[in-house]
Amino acid sequence: MKADLKPRVLRAGSLSVRWEPRALAVCAVLAAVAAGAAVLVVGSGEFPIAPRDVLLALLGQGDRATEFIVTTLRLPRAVTGLLAGLAFGLSGAVFQSISRNPLGSPDIIGFTQGSATGALLQILVLGGGAVAITTSSAAGAVLTALAVYAVAYRRGGGVHGVRLVLIGVAAAAMLQAANFYLLTRAELREGYEAAFWLTGSLNGRDWSQAVPLGIALAVLVPAALLLARPLGMGELGDDTARALGVPVQRTRALLTAAGVGLVAAATAAVGPVPFVALVAPQLARRLTRRPGAQLLPAALTGAALLAASDLVSLHLPVAMPVGIVTGVLGGVYLAWLLSATARKGTT
Repeated sequence: MKADLKPRVLRAGSLSVRWEPRALAVCAVLAAVAAGAAVLVVGSGEFPIAPRDVLLALLGQGDRATEFIVTTLRLPRAVTGLLAGLAFGLSGAVFQSISRNPLGSPDIIGFTQGSATGALLQILVLGGGAVAITTSSAAGAVLTALAVYAVAYRRGGGVHGVRLVLIGVAAAAMLQAANFYLLTRAELREGYEAAFWLTGSLNGRDWSQAVPLGIALAVLVPAALLLARPLGMGELGDDTARALGVPVQRTRALLTAAGVGLVAAATAAVGPVPFVALVAPQLARRLTRRPGAQLLPAALTGAALLAASDLVSLHLPVAMPVGIVTGVLGGVYLAWLLSATARKGTT
């Protein structure tokens, strides 16, 4: 006998919450995978720690040396990876839904490149410290988003998905060229530091990156999830959404602001880690087997992907930043997506 996986509604007086058993199960599994990968990341290093000992240390029941290694040296890296992956996955789902295009993720439409440009200007030109680099990185993403949104906006028609993607791709190309130019003008030491930041890395992350990122997500994640229902209606088309009472342009502007905030906070913390925002929403849709914007599954998929990629990077024969691992995985996924789309178009 097959399980009943139809959507259900819980009612409490005048309030009602719609939930889907399959989506709930997928979220639970993804959260477990992300948490498990994070525990293994904390246990990895020159001094390996068994998962059981990691959990005991987190509960305050380990020996003093193990607790120091776990809570002070390694836990900030794992927490930063989980939060950044969650932010990338959620922002990718928001922008892919707004643009109604699987390529409409922040690392394709220029927002991540804008964040990188802001950081490079601080590293190579202004010579600021870690706080200044983080601030400039976030500012670069915000300014790029404002510019792309302003150019894509049409009076009376607002912003349409295809136009947003095309203008974003053009902006990404220009910003990428600017980033390469800045690297060619850099001194050797600064150029190495900038190139390392551009790959996206969790090495050396501590609570000074994890805490601000967590605060940003505490504000932006609920804001994005509250707009999930009108976002899903927007995928039916602007005319249909308006007929259902959705203020399309206002909702799109609010979601764009939330999505930009998420990618800016994540990129400022870990650098422009590629492809997580692109891959996570599509994997979430395939796992839940539901149409529309799957925001929470996409966020948890992003967290699981980045944590798992970090675990892989720690166990490779040659140490490398997590951004290289996600880049390889994302490149394989993008090639598959394009080939699958081409086959579908010829059948």
